[in-house]
Parts: sequence; structure tokens; C-alpha cells
Amino acid sequence: MCASYVLGGIPSGYLIARSVKGIDIRQHGSGNPGAANVYRIVGKWAGWATFLMDSLKGFIPVMLAKHYYPDNIWIPVICGSLAIFGHMWTIFLKFKGGKGVATSAGVFGALLPFPVLLGAVAFVISVALSGHISVGSITAAAVVPVASFAMKEYPPAFSVLVAVVCAIIIYKHIPNIKRLLKNQELAFKDGSAPEDKK
Repeated sequence: MCASYVLGGIPSGYLIARSVKGIDIRQHGSGNPGAANVYRIVGKWAGWATFLMDSLKGFIPVMLAKHYYPDNIWIPVICGSLAIFGHMWTIFLKFKGGKGVATSAGVFGALLPFPVLLGAVAFVISVALSGHISVGSITAAAVVPVASFAMKEYPPAFSVLVAVVCAIIIYKHIPNIKRLLKNQELAFKDGSAPEDKK
């Protein structure tokens, strides 16, 4: 289980930005080491690579837990939670990581694929309409737990995990919400730095 936290803590965006451009991604754009900031600052393919790697950090430990412990729903939940927390509070960057969207998508995709699909649709529509990845992330974080509780075929433990994690994701987006209200939030392809990087 500790391996789930360590795997989740691998700072994909930080490492990719270092290898591609030789920069500390935390000093550019929004200051966040996640896929969205890497996309804006380093480039499209670097951003997608970050998203894929961050997603796999959540998907792999949950699928392994489901494979080796098929009759225990709690072990996949715990492994998924540790991977997400490892990403958000990574030991490799002094416990300051990303917002957890991509890693959570990997975890939830392994546990509740259909609610995640609905969340992905909500994400795409929200980004297309607003021009802001943060709006898509917040919208998806609101849609996925509602969908998971509405669909009765999933264990309640999965839905509770989704609700708790999505609440944390929305909480970690409070600075983005403040910038949106001030019309200072970074657009999808804007690499300029906002005033508030907290």
C-alpha cells in the first residue's frame, strides 16, 4: 500500500518539464506541476504525456489491488486514496503536489468507469464553453460523485471515496475560482502568469 503513495507521488509534470525545457514548472504559469500547466508552458505533447502518466499513477495500483484482492473492496479504495494523496502531497516535492485531477481520473476510471465517462464529457463541454481547464475540472469533480451515488451497482465505499476526493479537488481549486471571479484565470492556451500562485 505504501507503494501506491510513492507511485502517486512521482512528479510527472515536474520531471517532464525538467527534461524537455530544463525548467522548474512550479516557477511558471499557474505554478502548479499538473498536466494543464505543463500543456500551457512546455507544449501540447508534454501536457498530454503528463496527464497520461498522472492517470496511470492512479489506475495501476487500483487495478493491481482488484486483481490480487478481488473479494476485498477496501484494498483498492485504500490504494487509490494513497495514490491520489501521494500526488497531491508528494514526498518528492516537499509535500506540495498537483490538484489531483488526472490521478483521480485514473483511480475512478478503475473503480467507476461510467461516472468517470460522464465526468469526462462534462469536462470537455465545460472547457469548450469557458476556455478554462479549471472550470472543466471543477465541473467534472461535481458530476462524478453525483453520478456514482445515482448508479446503485457500485459499492457505497467507492462512491464515498469519490465524494471525499472530489470535495478536496474543488477545495484545491479555490484559488482558481477566485481568479475566475476576477477574470484573471489562465485560459486554456495562455502561458502568462496569474497574479495569485497560492
